[in-house]
Formats: sequence, structure tokens, C-alpha cells
Amino acid sequence: MIFKSNNLFNINFLCILLLTSACVKNKDFEEPELVCSDEDFSVVSVSELKRLYNGQTVQIQEDWVIKGYVVSSDKSGNFFNILHFQDASRGATEGLQIELELRDSHLFFDIGQSVFIKLKGLYIGQTNGLFKIGGVFTSFGNRSVGRLPNSVVFNHILLSCDPIEKISPRSVSILELNESMVNTLVRIDNVELKGDEIGQSFSVEKEETQRTLVDCDDNELKLMNSGYSDFQAQIIPDKMGAATGVLTMDKNEFQLIIRTVDDLDFKLERCEELIDEFTSTSILISEIADPDNNSGARFLELYNSSNESISLKGWNLVRYTNASLEVSSTVDLSDYSIDGNGLIVISPNALEFENVFGFLPTIAAGTNSPADSNGDDNIALIDPFGTVIDMFGVIGEDGSNTNHEFEDGKAERIIGVMSGNTVFTESEWIIYNDTGNNGTVNLPQNAPLDFTPGVR
Repeated sequence: MIFKSNNLFNINFLCILLLTSACVKNKDFEEPELVCSDEDFSVVSVSELKRLYNGQTVQIQEDWVIKGYVVSSDKSGNFFNILHFQDASRGATEGLQIELELRDSHLFFDIGQSVFIKLKGLYIGQTNGLFKIGGVFTSFGNRSVGRLPNSVVFNHILLSCDPIEKISPRSVSILELNESMVNTLVRIDNVELKGDEIGQSFSVEKEETQRTLVDCDDNELKLMNSGYSDFQAQIIPDKMGAATGVLTMDKNEFQLIIRTVDDLDFKLERCEELIDEFTSTSILISEIADPDNNSGARFLELYNSSNESISLKGWNLVRYTNASLEVSSTVDLSDYSIDGNGLIVISPNALEFENVFGFLPTIAAGTNSPADSNGDDNIALIDPFGTVIDMFGVIGEDGSNTNHEFEDGKAERIIGVMSGNTVFTESEWIIYNDTGNNGTVNLPQNAPLDFTPGVR
């Protein structure tokens, strides 16, 4: 039962809270009778509140009130000392979270309960893309939003006397998620737990555990579970369906937190395995450059000799420095594809490459990458299944004074070579350097005139 109150609201609520805290030893007790406020507040929007944030945690000085609808619950233990609320019960446009020292907050704030939050004196901040309000704590001189002390929770959070409403989550796909949905309730259809996680529990005991939701197109969303939740030891479902939960964010990556296991309505058969990783001997290394006059203009070029575009998802380019038997650096090619009879260029210094050759490389790989060799290293092209598709040099052999040294020059694949080779074959290459040893050409090469990146 909810009673109305205006002036005596805070006193009555605190008394109830103190009595409850003194007598309760576990969660098996009758819910307390609560008071509510029917005061006619002038409210501001969540977006207006967020505009106060200027990049640093700041105390709210304005005598503002916001209204929200509770969407989280700590009843099953997957949320702790935090309350998420959004600006409408249906069609929500924004949400927020408040940090507070209040265990079993579900006894006071039901899902769908509307609340008024008096903001003056609270702090607003942002952590890893996630807006929050609450108290404050200071570490090494830096202020961050912390938990609102129990003694003042009900000075700031007032229950509305409006009836509890059913929260309608926004129905979206993983790819449609955006920052405006953070701290709101969302429903994501046609997802399942990742295959290699099937058979595991929701979380490791007493540890926050990350599981992975995935749709039939292999798009992923992290599912975060508390190691103290009531369902911690339950085995995750092996079916597919709809996942409902509060959308949060950490390190600019979206995450979903469910209230109970019932938020996962998984009854459908799982997606058929999507095959989107392919191998092909048509991908090969076509040129490796170490210009004599500018080491910043180094590059490596890959060629697709087929007529069809080939995805490089799962492919890697690796370097074995000098005589090393261990991979010293890797370039992940997964985000790229090569058009039929096309090329991509990889550079360790994109800006210098553009200054020299007049266009940006396809991939900026960074220093000490496979594209940043000084001429005596060995480089392999690896497909998604760990197979060497093309090899330049001999692993374990320093290239200096060998038939695969291209120091101050270049290694250029002969035009007639149309497929990768798992074993370095000297006859497939024309190699320029500053020594001319072992069949190589003693003719240092200068950029840009002696090189043709992007041209086969």
C-alpha cells in the first residue's frame, strides 16, 4: 500500500527504512508500506541535465528535478547499489543511472515505478561513455561519481504517486544500438549465446563474468553477469530468442545486463553456422619496399589474382625478424577485402607514405610491423585456418647477404606469378638491394620513382 505525503515524506520514509533495517535478517520478509509524493514538480529532461557535464565530474547547483521510470532491479542480485531509470515507460529517448548505498532497493523501487530525483547537491559524471549521478569520491585529487549515502537517498529520490506502469523496451538489433539507448531497457531479438560458451554457467562464483550474445550475422554484444546473482550457477541457455535488459557501456563498448533469467526468452533453434572465413591461394605478396632514401616510405603490397573479391576476415600478415623462429609482429587483415585483380597497400607510416606517393595506404600498420622491414626479415601471409598461403624469405634465416635480402631496395614479384607459395622460391622474385649477393640486383631503389605501390 502506498500513502501520500508532502512535507513529512522524508521523515516518514527514513523512519520506515530504519525500522526495516533493524529488524530484517534476510530477504524473506513482508515488503514495507511506502509513502509517495504527489507534489507538482517542474521537471527538466535528462538531456538538459547531461549538458551540465563539461568533461569533469561536477556538482549540480541548480534546483532541478528529473522524472524517471525504474528499469533495473537488484532482486536477483545482478545489480548492486545502482538504480537505472529512463525518461518514459514506452518510447524512451534517454536514460540515466544513480549510484546509491541501498541494498534490496527493489523493496522501495519496483520496475515501472516513476520517481522524482531532486538533483541539487548530487554529482554528474561520465565513466567510459556512461553517464551517472550520485555522491562523490576523490582519488588522487580526481573526483568521480560515487554512491549516494544511505542517510540521504530518500532526500533525493521520491516515489511518485502515479500507478506503476509496464515498461516497454525498445526493440533493436545489435547493429542498431547507439549511445542514446544507454541506461534504458532494450529488447534484442534473434540472438543466442556464443557457441563456445554453451554448457557454462552465467558467471563464475563471486566474479563478474562476461558472456557473449551473437546474432545470425555474427554481430556480438557482451552480456555481463554478477558472480553474486541468484542465477550465477545456472547453465546458460542453448537456444535462440530475445534478450531483454538494461543497456550499459564500458570502454565505449555496449553491454547488456539482465534483471532475471526470465529476461532471456530463448526457445528457438540456434542459427545455422555462418561461414564467412575463406582461404585462397590467389592472395599473394606482390611487392615489399625499403627505399634507400626514405625508410618512412616503406610498404608491403598484396595482390588478388582472381576475378572475384575475396574477404580477408581471419587473415594475418606476420613478420619473423632477422633469424627469429618466433613471430615478432602481426597485421590483422580481418577488416579488409581485395577486389578481383586488385591490390591493397600496407604502410607503417601512413602520413609519410601519402607525402611520398600522393595517396593514403589501405592499411596503416605502425612501426616494426611486417610492412616496416629493413630488408633482412621473413614475412608470411596466413589464412583464417592458420595455413601459410605465401612466404617471403626463410624462417630462421637472417636475410643479410642472402637471395632474399632487399635492404635499401625492394622485393618485386614477377608478373607471371598468380598464386601464393608456401616456400620462398627465388625465381618468382626480382630483388634489388645494396649488395647484389646470391643473384640479387645491386641497385638501391629510391622513392617514389623506383616503386609502384597499388599498381601491378
